[in-house]
Amino acid sequence: MLRVWIGAVVVTGAMLVPGAALAQTPVDRDQLGAWYMLFWSTRFDDSPIGLQGDVQHRNWNAGSDLEQLLIRAGLTYAPPNAPVLFTGGVAHITSGAFGDSDETSAERRVYQEALVRQPLGRLVSLRHRYRFEQRWVDGQDFRTRFRYALFGDVGLNGRGTGDGSIYLALYNEVFINGQLEVGRGRTVERFDRNRFYTAVGFGISDQARLQAGYMLQTLPGGSKGQIQISLHASF
Repeated sequence: MLRVWIGAVVVTGAMLVPGAALAQTPVDRDQLGAWYMLFWSTRFDDSPIGLQGDVQHRNWNAGSDLEQLLIRAGLTYAPPNAPVLFTGGVAHITSGAFGDSDETSAERRVYQEALVRQPLGRLVSLRHRYRFEQRWVDGQDFRTRFRYALFGDVGLNGRGTGDGSIYLALYNEVFINGQLEVGRGRTVERFDRNRFYTAVGFGISDQARLQAGYMLQTLPGGSKGQIQISLHASF
């Protein structure tokens, strides 16, 4: 089952990559980047309402050249007796220029998403995430984007992803642009990017997990590798 899942996400990403590309080229595809991330969530007592968000410090290199600082938060709703979580939220992204330049630009987003959980036995857990974004990017016209992500956790020591667990974390996410014209005569591809990720996770407690892995991001102009270290906490 794991091999089938990995094959499916790779094929899905490859099928959506068009033959021609315009702009969006990884500036330093041969240099390994690094992303440091915190994901958090909370629930209001026994209510189906909660909050979730993340802070991501993304770098063109190991940590001294800012690529993006992303801050995101949303209001969640978990319907009773249903394996789905709905979220509506906002995000602010500061993007830095590659190299020695200190120039930055900003993006503001509003997003809606649905996360559907799909357990497969005791050791494998899948999650399907459907996200729709409305984007206001400095120097561009209003844009929208659709994202689909397939996540998978595979328990390696019989403890799932809870306290004392060791597990394999995988995901593949496809990004599709809603608008092709972005202003001032500039255009983008319908395919925006694809991210494929694999990592090892460690259960610090039942409420906190640490993951360390590698993500390959593919854009119309090429691919770039990223080391990712993330903390996932609920309270």
